[in-house]
Amino acid sequence: MDYRVEQDTLGEMKVPVDKLWAAQTQRSKENFKIGIEEMPEEVLKGFAVLKKSAALANQELGHLNADKAEAIVQASNEILDGKLYEHFPLKVWQTGSGTQSHMNINEVIANRGNQWLGKSGSEERLHPNDDVNLSQSSNCNFPTAMYIAGVTAIEDQVFPALTAMKETLLKKSEEYQDLVKVGRTHLQDAVPLTLGQEISAWHRMMEKTEDMIQESNVKMEELAFAGTAVGTGLNTYKAFPEIAVKKISSFTGKRFVPASNKFHALTSYDEVVYCHGALKALASDLMKLANDIRWLASGPRSGIGEITITANEPGSSMMPGKVNPTQCEALTMVATQVIGNDVTVGLAASQGNFQVNVFKPVIAYNFLQSARLLADGMISFNKNCLKGLKPNEEVIKKNLDQSLMLVTVLNPHIGYENAAKIAKTAHDQGLTLKEAAVQTGLLTEEVFDEIVNPINMTHPKSLERTL
Repeated sequence: MDYRVEQDTLGEMKVPVDKLWAAQTQRSKENFKIGIEEMPEEVLKGFAVLKKSAALANQELGHLNADKAEAIVQASNEILDGKLYEHFPLKVWQTGSGTQSHMNINEVIANRGNQWLGKSGSEERLHPNDDVNLSQSSNCNFPTAMYIAGVTAIEDQVFPALTAMKETLLKKSEEYQDLVKVGRTHLQDAVPLTLGQEISAWHRMMEKTEDMIQESNVKMEELAFAGTAVGTGLNTYKAFPEIAVKKISSFTGKRFVPASNKFHALTSYDEVVYCHGALKALASDLMKLANDIRWLASGPRSGIGEITITANEPGSSMMPGKVNPTQCEALTMVATQVIGNDVTVGLAASQGNFQVNVFKPVIAYNFLQSARLLADGMISFNKNCLKGLKPNEEVIKKNLDQSLMLVTVLNPHIGYENAAKIAKTAHDQGLTLKEAAVQTGLLTEEVFDEIVNPINMTHPKSLERTL
C-alpha cells in the first residue's frame, strides 16, 4: 500500500495515499481497534449539514472568503450524497467527546475541498482546524450533529412507518367491529368483545406513542451549536449561531433553534433520554401487539387459532408444513434491543461531568439504532403480517359458544353467587351454560336466550331485569 505523510501537533503519520483523512484520523484508527461498530452515517450527514451551514455563516459574517466557503460546501454535499463514506473509518468506541470523528470530518472536507479548489484554479487552501472548524468545537458540534441525526431519524423513518401501521390497524378495526369473540384476561376466558375492539386497542397504542415521540422529539430541536468548548462561545461571534442554525433548518427541512443555555446543551442530554424513553414506550407497545397476534394465531389446530397470518416462509427444517409467526418474533427481538438501548442511553447521558459529556458516541449509536430498527421493524411487520391478518370465524364462534364467562351478563338478574353456581355446574358436568341454568332451576331457556346475547355484551347498555 502506498502512503503519504501527514502531520499534526504530535508529529508525522503515514496515511494511505488514496484516503482523504489525515493524521488525527489515522491516529484514532490505529489506537481504537475496538469492535466493528463505526460512526453512524446519520451522524456523518449531520456533521456535513453543520459544516456547510457554518461555512456559509462565516462567509456571511466576513470571516471566510467565498472560495473556501464554496469548497467546504462542495465537499459537504458529497458526504450528504453518500460519495465519501469510505473515508470515515472510525469506531464508535473512541474519545467520548467524539473529537476524533469530528476531526475525521474536518480532515476529509479540507482535503476534498482542496482538490476542488485546485481544479477550479483557486490558490486558496483549506485547513481542517482554521477553516473547516472556524468558530466551532467538537464539544458543541458532536451533540449538534447527533441531534440533527436524531430528529431526522424520528421524522423521516419512525413516523412514516408508524403512520402506515396505524392505517392498517384502523382499517382492520373498522372491518371487524361487529365480529364478536371471547375476551381474555390473565390468559383465561373473559367476557366478550369484538375483534375490531381488540384491534382498536393496538391502534390506540400507536396513536399515543406517536404523540409521546412527537412531544419529546421537539426537545431535541435545540442545538448546542456554537457553544464551543464549555458553552461560553469562545472564538465565535454573537450572530453566528443564529445564522448557522437557520441554514441547518433550511437544509434539513426541520425546525432547529440555538439552545437557550449552551452550558446545559454541552453537558446534559436529558432530551435524548426523554425521546428515547418514548421510543422505548413504542417498543413496549410493539412487543404487546406482536405477542397478542402470535397467541391469537397459535396452532393452527392445537392453539387459539382465532386469526390467521400470512405464511411467509417454511417454519422448520425438520417438520414439513410448519409455519411460524416469524414477523412477530423479529419485531419482539427489535423491541428487546430498543429496551436494552434505553438503559445504555440513560446511563451514558448521566455522565456529564462538569462542562462536557464524554459518552456521546455511544448515545448517538444506540439512539439511531433504535430509531432505525423500530422503523424497519414496523415496515416489515405491517407489510408481511398485519395486512394479511384475517379472522378464523369458525374458531371464534366455537370459542365464544363454549365460554363460561358469558354467565357474567346474568349478574344483574340473578346475582353473582347464582351466576357462579351456573358456571360451576356447567364446568363440572360438561354442560352448556343454558343447560346448567335450566338444570339448576335458576332460568328458563327462553329467559336465558333473551338475556345472554353476546353482541349486547360488547358495549354498555341499560338492561331491564327479567326476574
